[in-house]
Amino acid sequence: MIARRFAIAVASAAVLSGCAQFTPDGGMSAVRDAARGAIAKDVVKITSEDDARRARERVDALLAAPLTSDGAVQVALLNNRGLQAAYNDLGVSEADYVAASLPPNPVVSIARTAGKGSVEIEASIVLNILALFTLPARSEIAAREFSQAQYRTVETTFRLAAETRRAWIRAVAAQELVNYLLQARLSAEAAADLMTRLGETGAASKLDQARAGAFNAEIAVQLAQARLRARTDREALIRALGAWGKDIDFKLPASLPPLPRNLDPATNVEVEAIQRRVDVLMARRELDATAKALGLTQATRYISLLELGGGGTFERSKGAEGTERSHKLGPELGLEIPIFDFGETGVRRAREAYLRSLNRLAEKAVNVRSQARAAQQAYRASYEIARRYQTSVLPLRKTVSDEALLRYNGMLIDVFELLTTVRESIASSMAAIEARRDFLLADVDFQTAIIGGGAGSGGSGESAAPAATSAAAH
Repeated sequence: MIARRFAIAVASAAVLSGCAQFTPDGGMSAVRDAARGAIAKDVVKITSEDDARRARERVDALLAAPLTSDGAVQVALLNNRGLQAAYNDLGVSEADYVAASLPPNPVVSIARTAGKGSVEIEASIVLNILALFTLPARSEIAAREFSQAQYRTVETTFRLAAETRRAWIRAVAAQELVNYLLQARLSAEAAADLMTRLGETGAASKLDQARAGAFNAEIAVQLAQARLRARTDREALIRALGAWGKDIDFKLPASLPPLPRNLDPATNVEVEAIQRRVDVLMARRELDATAKALGLTQATRYISLLELGGGGTFERSKGAEGTERSHKLGPELGLEIPIFDFGETGVRRAREAYLRSLNRLAEKAVNVRSQARAAQQAYRASYEIARRYQTSVLPLRKTVSDEALLRYNGMLIDVFELLTTVRESIASSMAAIEARRDFLLADVDFQTAIIGGGAGSGGSGESAAPAATSAAAH
């Protein structure tokens, strides 16, 4: 009878509190919608052989052709195991959410004692009433924490997409520099050979021969440095893609995409970033969860343990008149007496946690506005720099080189001046490639400053090797 009443009470509490259920996709619907809406890419949590097969087929198709920037991002989102680990973390968070929405389990205990011809069996069942009464509030807090975990997973997805795109840009730019220096080395070798032959006939001095040889050696050193950078940047891209084995033999385009004709008109990037940044949304969720936890702590500050139970005793003994049996039933109530702690420590802890979340959200709002403005300024400035190289510097350098060659052929300038002109033209061409690379990196940084996804590249042009994201932070 007692067990039946407790079962009815627990079932009623479960119905009233609305126990959470596991979602079919482990909470991935929010991540999937965010990825499609913000970066126009598909994400998949691989949980079966069919999921792995479909993802593998799509990855193979993307790697079969020269890998574009968008293709690289899609491969990383399907193939990077660190991202899959982050999706597993989301599944763990959902399990915690469902567990928090369930009523507390009753505790059943049975004891048997015997001696001097008597047997006594004592049984009891206890339920934490306080945990049962606060179940709706605790379930709501867990729901907010699960929503925060979803935002955290979205941020991890955005971060990997941005890092992959940066790695692709660096890898393609490094290979483009290698290809350009290969052509420059051919010209430098031809000039050095020509000077050597002219020296054998006496038409070129040793000084001219040495200058041509030094120029050839400098180009060879620059080519070796560029090849090292290209290999390093390609490996960084491979790590972001999660590729190994035959997958690392993918092909990249020969050059970076051209500059756009015009930039999009300026918008209020501060407002857009505050509204769309996933880390801001996550901080808001954290603030809501801590506010709810503070309210629950204040409501239960004086009572931290309240248990209601029922027990029964069955006793059998043998006497002169035969076997005697007796039954005793009754309720039990357990209450923790707040002698040393009246709940002040819990309330103080919850209040400080709430204020901490509030201050962090305010700080993040300030930082996000600044990051959006700085990213927009870098985006526009890097575009103007790259465009100036394309429309002014390179055409003027070509004119200078053509005129210098004509003057050299007309014996109006010497080898030193011609080589100086060629060296300056090579430096300008390399700087133009790097300026185009920096603009594309600034474009990625600008997008992440609006939607989230980690710190930017800084526009320094350094060949840093971004690492693939492993798992969501806790």
